[in-house]
Amino acid sequence: MLIEFRVANYRSIGDEQVLSLVPASKQKEHSENIIQKGKHQALNAVAIYGANASGKSNLLKAMGVLEKLINFSARSSSTTKLPYDPFLLREDWINKPTFFELVFLIAEDRYRYGVEFNQNEIVSEWLFRKSVGREVNLFQRSQDTIDVSSGFKGSSKTIDAAIEATRDNALFLSTCDMLNIEEAKKILHWFQKYIIIDGLNTENEAIKTISLWDDQEYRQKIKEYFTSLNFGIIDLDITTQDLDLSGLPEQIPNEFKNFLINKLTGAKKYTVYSTHRIYDSQCQETKNVETWELGRNESPGTQKAFELSGPILWTLMNGGILIIDEIEGKLHPIMTLHTINMFLNNKTNPNQA
Repeated sequence: MLIEFRVANYRSIGDEQVLSLVPASKQKEHSENIIQKGKHQALNAVAIYGANASGKSNLLKAMGVLEKLINFSARSSSTTKLPYDPFLLREDWINKPTFFELVFLIAEDRYRYGVEFNQNEIVSEWLFRKSVGREVNLFQRSQDTIDVSSGFKGSSKTIDAAIEATRDNALFLSTCDMLNIEEAKKILHWFQKYIIIDGLNTENEAIKTISLWDDQEYRQKIKEYFTSLNFGIIDLDITTQDLDLSGLPEQIPNEFKNFLINKLTGAKKYTVYSTHRIYDSQCQETKNVETWELGRNESPGTQKAFELSGPILWTLMNGGILIIDEIEGKLHPIMTLHTINMFLNNKTNPNQA
């Protein structure tokens, strides 16, 4: 469950901004759209809207930067620059660190994790947990000083090794995960269900959809999703064939050509097909059908719906968090609303995504 996100000094965002999913204290309407876990509540959908250049996309980009920092920090090199992109319209803000903080729930434990960083180093980092009673400090870091409390679950010997191994430009949390420290692994596992998508560039999301196709349950869900959107498509299919490398242009240097052949040998090419009903001269359905390539004959909106169907359905079936910037791009408002309603319906969202 995502509860809150805070950001300051990132791109067009100067002072701290807060995205809260906590429902209003006296909220009585739409109670079915409030997720309840123990004493904690959160909305299962939130929309951000406003004028162009008002910072909507930058807020979501900030959420994506935090996710990438956590997942890739410990695997980068000591010379890797951090994704520091400060607010430039106030004097001296370029000398301030970027600030991110996330509040989230795992089982019935409420975590608050935050980080401040500049281009070269992590300036500060902290993790708190609230189970019963007061919030407990698990660790706090100020540059190269890391103080870990006894409440942080893991072997003290391994935690000491993580402190020693944490580089100036790497997160302590990510280093703990690399060393299999229990509590850090639990948090990193939560971030595996934290998906952020650019709604104007969804082509790469097709890989997720195609990868789910071999699972019969997901395949059926994707087909049902398409049927519910009323595209007139009665069936979908995906064919697979080996990638043909014999037609590489002759002008490619042999060294690079050999590299491509070694890299791509065994790779597959996927083609998605959609099937439509054929109608007679009186506009009545016949038993005949027409099948064609989805990417060649279908509208951009239909193609986007296919590309997003995998991440949408995976999130609904696994209870994760899906963040889509420009969700309405290329999609009719009714289709956008239909997708959002899948998250607001307990039957299509049984796992409280």
